[in-house]
Amino acid sequence: MPLFMDVHSLEGVTPEAVAQAHQADVDVQTKYGVSYRKYWLNQDAGKVFCLVEAPSAEAADAVHREAHGLAADKIIPVDPLLAEQFLGGHQDLAGAVLMPSPGDERRLDPGVRTILFSDMVESTAMTQQLGDNEAMAILRAHNRIARDAVEAHGGRQVKHTGDGIMASFWSAAGAVRSAMDIQRGFAAYNRDHGVPIRVRIGATSGEPVQEQDDLFGAAVQLAARICAYAGAEKIVVSNVVAELCLGKGLSFVDLGYVSLKGFDQPIRMHEVQWMVE
Repeated sequence: MPLFMDVHSLEGVTPEAVAQAHQADVDVQTKYGVSYRKYWLNQDAGKVFCLVEAPSAEAADAVHREAHGLAADKIIPVDPLLAEQFLGGHQDLAGAVLMPSPGDERRLDPGVRTILFSDMVESTAMTQQLGDNEAMAILRAHNRIARDAVEAHGGRQVKHTGDGIMASFWSAAGAVRSAMDIQRGFAAYNRDHGVPIRVRIGATSGEPVQEQDDLFGAAVQLAARICAYAGAEKIVVSNVVAELCLGKGLSFVDLGYVSLKGFDQPIRMHEVQWMVE
């Protein structure tokens, strides 16, 4: 049966109210052949996300309307191959994932998030051409531009990958805008320097596995593969990211379904038009 992610904007919503609404959904969902599998609450942003298995988006919406009247702002189809990113490998999914306040430094970044990878194109050849010292100076410039763009849009740099970064965002739109700022930052840098920095960026959304400060799982693997697929000075994202950015004023070009190493089925992808917004 198809999977969907619905998105609600509920200012002032509480965990207790969301739990009650979820239980109301469960009480009536069988009537419509629907199964509300899991939900996430970002209380500060007033956002609730529900993962639902349903014969159609209309059936999922009908459950909400009968159960409590809180219709979703949008209902997004989830590619079956990406469902495991949200399900997290288990079937007992009742309950919420709460996203704490950004100021709480004790938290990492639970729940659904967008994973972004950047990669410097032909960095090995650049090091051979320039030598270690000059290549390190360029790498430091890369790190500064990428770090500033991630932080400006509420992201967390998970780790440095040698010639790029891995970052995590609560907001898909924030991740895309961060990627755009990274590309714009390098475009500005390249206008003033003889050796250009050319970067590719890939991103997807899901629920990766968390271990200490690092993230693992299908969402991370897919983001890395998308980054490897992207060309120099390009930003490519999965369909989930593009759908979550509906109404955010961002521009995408649909690339269709692309086969990626390690994934049995093609992934639908989109290129971000970062020179305009």
